Amino acid sequence: MVEYQLISRGIQDSKIIQAMLRVPRHKFVPQGLRKLAYSDNPLPIGMDQTISQPYIVALMTELLKLKGGEKVLEVGTGSGYQAAILADIGSEVFTIEILESLSERAQEILKSLGYSNINFKIGDGYRGWPEYAPFDVIIVTAASEHIPEPLIEQLKENGRMVIPIGDLYQELLLITKTDKGIEKKTVTPVRFVPMTGEAQKSKIREN
Repeated sequence: MVEYQLISRGIQDSKIIQAMLRVPRHKFVPQGLRKLAYSDNPLPIGMDQTISQPYIVALMTELLKLKGGEKVLEVGTGSGYQAAILADIGSEVFTIEILESLSERAQEILKSLGYSNINFKIGDGYRGWPEYAPFDVIIVTAASEHIPEPLIEQLKENGRMVIPIGDLYQELLLITKTDKGIEKKTVTPVRFVPMTGEAQKSKIREN
């Protein structure tokens, strides 16, 4: 997986490569799909959610430019795999999941693997986690049609956020917060499950 899916596609950060070698991806995949855990594609984890393709996990993590020790907000705990990669690098992870059963399952897996630098919240990630803001970086693992303003507010100045934006057509954006506002860079087309909760309500109000 690491050699053919990540390094061959340009992933260079040794911290990420080592984390993805260490973290047992199959533990985050449903039992019946474990033989596909290291394949080059996303996999269903139940409740219409997925565990992202390994390359996308690595790419999004690399865009954050983590050195270790950063305070990271993750919107969308999902399987828990992305949180494990972030924690393995040495970040303090604050991860939010709107689906209670998914969060509880991820918590069980991550705690069984011995992670102590991951904080969990069940709630709407659109609103972020203001009690622990500001965050050095933010990673969003569900697609929104627009950039949630609460997340921008909770990002440190010079902080970075990666987020998929769009509906039928989605693009991964890298956002940098500056003293003049935000800078946006389009990275690549992607396909994520949609963000629910407030993000969906905002879409309905706009329509």
